[in-house]
Amino acid sequence: MRRLIAISVLLFFIIVILFSCKKEESDFPTIAPAVFNPKFTYATMTDVDGNIYKTITIGTQTWMAENLRTTKYNDNSPIPNVTESSDWTNLRTGAYCNYNNTSNTNAIVTFGRLYNWMAVNTGKLAPKGWHVPTNEEWTILSNYLGGDDVAGGKLKETDTTHWNKPNVGATNETGFTSLPNGVRYLGLPSFYSNDNDTRASMWSSTGDDIGAAWLVVIYSSSDKLNRYSFSEGFGFSVRCVKD
Repeated sequence: MRRLIAISVLLFFIIVILFSCKKEESDFPTIAPAVFNPKFTYATMTDVDGNIYKTITIGTQTWMAENLRTTKYNDNSPIPNVTESSDWTNLRTGAYCNYNNTSNTNAIVTFGRLYNWMAVNTGKLAPKGWHVPTNEEWTILSNYLGGDDVAGGKLKETDTTHWNKPNVGATNETGFTSLPNGVRYLGLPSFYSNDNDTRASMWSSTGDDIGAAWLVVIYSSSDKLNRYSFSEGFGFSVRCVKD
């Protein structure tokens, strides 16, 4: 009888481990590398963590062609990784998290991390020589591409390797290679399960009213570049532009 109980307990833990592993792999619909535009020769830059990013010049601006994934500010001080929903909601200082709190290295490299606006507002989040773009700098990019009504599609990675179908208007003719990375919400649920392949939300450094800031959002269902003002406590992706 005791042997039977021991075997049952062992089987239970094996099942738990297997399901935990399965959940880890399903944090994202795929962890394939980003599909960059092969027509471009990308330059590179490195953050304080040693992460190397592709960069691309679009008009008069040079942008990161990948989402930021640093765990440190550019003065080498750590950015807190806050995973608990209640802790994240109550933050009044800078923090980061991974979508769905994944620890999958390939997913983090591909999609980057999520940061609250308090981290952006330190002025130390971007690697030295770079900065988080203002809302005006997003407008300069958008105007160069023909305006908000069409700019989103020109910035998106093509096909549906990472984006949800139908990924409307995606050409990536700029080489920007925008990828969806979901949102860290305030309260519960912390993450919505369909966020990670339907939208790319990227902070600007421009504050709005008290407790809010501007960002741009690109959807799989549209080729527009959308502008919203959200609470500074939300977690969004970050792209940096060269000084």
